[in-house]
Amino acid sequence: MEIIDVHERTGFAKEFMPRILRAKPNYKVPLICMEPGQRIEPHASGLGIFYVVSGRGIITVEGREAEVKAGNMIIVEQGEVRGIRATTERLVAFAVHIM
Repeated sequence: MEIIDVHERTGFAKEFMPRILRAKPNYKVPLICMEPGQRIEPHASGLGIFYVVSGRGIITVEGREAEVKAGNMIIVEQGEVRGIRATTERLVAFAVHIM
């Protein structure tokens, strides 16, 4: 068992870079900490389960945009093209990517 304090691991940088909380050959758990305007460009990946811890943003899946906010969970199927950007406030989310 491993307990990770997401709030303790939260941090922001001038250029966005995900903080990998845990990675194994068949899954990865990145922490996404974005300043307003920062983004992850659309890309295809494995099954993705995202949980927004705080803030607001726009997630794009297969070209469709949806606003997301604290408390939202988003499930993106394997192979679907997805991206996310922080809008007017800092965005903190984590994802579980299953390969």
